[in-house]
Amino acid sequence: MSDTKEAVVELKQSEPLMSSKNRRLISDPLDDNNPITVQVLGICSALAVTTQVKPAMVMSVCVVAVMAASNLSISLMRNIMPGRIRMIIQLLVIAALVTVVDQFLKAFMFDLSKELSVFIGLIITNCIVMGRLEAFAMANKPWPSFLDGIGNGLGYGAILLIVAALREFFGAGTLLGWEILTPNTALGGWLASIGYAHNGIMTTSAAAMFIIGVLIWIQRSRNPKLVDIS
Repeated sequence: MSDTKEAVVELKQSEPLMSSKNRRLISDPLDDNNPITVQVLGICSALAVTTQVKPAMVMSVCVVAVMAASNLSISLMRNIMPGRIRMIIQLLVIAALVTVVDQFLKAFMFDLSKELSVFIGLIITNCIVMGRLEAFAMANKPWPSFLDGIGNGLGYGAILLIVAALREFFGAGTLLGWEILTPNTALGGWLASIGYAHNGIMTTSAAAMFIIGVLIWIQRSRNPKLVDIS
């Protein structure tokens, strides 16, 4: 009887699924703990897949799915996982999930799968994914780990979409494939008549690095706590 009462008390005292602490696991990576602009991780894919919004969006969804599932899986296994081979197990879990995602894209979005090419496979070595497994999933329960994976995936995706939108808009005059500043449109035709031409540098990786640098500067200007005073 006493055991039953203790179980009821523990159940009442358990943390709500979407407590303020758990909500911060999703919101913080979108702002002051962003994996790209604050932790400076995952830069390579941010340079490579952001020439257009659509592939950046698909890449973001893939990373969110892989991070959420891998965080959850590793958290469930953390107490039975031998410490010496934990990183091998983590890589196996990530590789299995990435393979599933890659096959899904090939089956239902073949053109985008070809466009993203090797970058889907490189999610396996993405520093953000491995970093969250080591820093969070190995030390926390499954539900918070799942939310942490979603939050960091969304934070990564948000930067990808911002960079991709700016590069596509100014580099090609389109947004999600819709013509906005192309010579075929009224605004684009008028701009062309006064000498405006699309900024070709926006289609290069250098432009992506520049945009990410500006985003980092804006974030640190808004929050001085993020500035490394050392």
